Amino acid sequence: MDKNLTNLLKWGIEHSTVSNPSADPSAPSPPPSQPAPRSDLNPEILSALMGGPSDADLMKAAMEVLHDPTTTLENKLIAFDNFEQLIESLDNANNLSNLSLWTPLLALLSHSEPEIRKYAAWCVGTAVQNNIKSQERLLAMGGLPRLVKMILAEDEQEGVRRKAVYALSSAVRNYQPALDVCHEELVKGGHHEAEQKVGDATDMDGVDRVMEGLKERVKITSNKA
Repeated sequence: MDKNLTNLLKWGIEHSTVSNPSADPSAPSPPPSQPAPRSDLNPEILSALMGGPSDADLMKAAMEVLHDPTTTLENKLIAFDNFEQLIESLDNANNLSNLSLWTPLLALLSHSEPEIRKYAAWCVGTAVQNNIKSQERLLAMGGLPRLVKMILAEDEQEGVRRKAVYALSSAVRNYQPALDVCHEELVKGGHHEAEQKVGDATDMDGVDRVMEGLKERVKITSNKA
């Protein structure tokens, strides 16, 4: 089941239709005889595909894999990669709330495996980027203090902390309530550079200064082991 499910998720991503805004509309279409890329699908996967899994189904299945203690780390990372690509869609990101996936996603920020924590922060950042509805949900779910804690934790791995900075940056831009909470949490956590508050979430230069300061702190203080 573990292998089949992750292969099914991968198949769904490989065969999803993605528009390319930079493509030349006058360019000829590929010859119809050209074979499409395919993955090896066993009968169980083919059976599952007959129902045509929706993006919502794939998102829920990925989260089940990520919380399954019997799933290998390799397969969890495959599921996470697929999940991240799915929530690049604004509709799918906003559907996290309807599918009750914010709670299990944020729980993975505290996972014992650093790679899982890193992917969780990455997915949070993807979900909230330029997305006011998801920014509101992250704030309401208490996600901002968790991200700040990850960033300021000097015993955390650098890659994890950098992804948390990315997520925090995406969460606060153009959304004042999140920026205010970010400021409070940074000051509370002893990040004195944040004492000079950026008062406007639409001030991209000001937000950039805060995030660059955090990146520099991560670089200096991270445990490189």
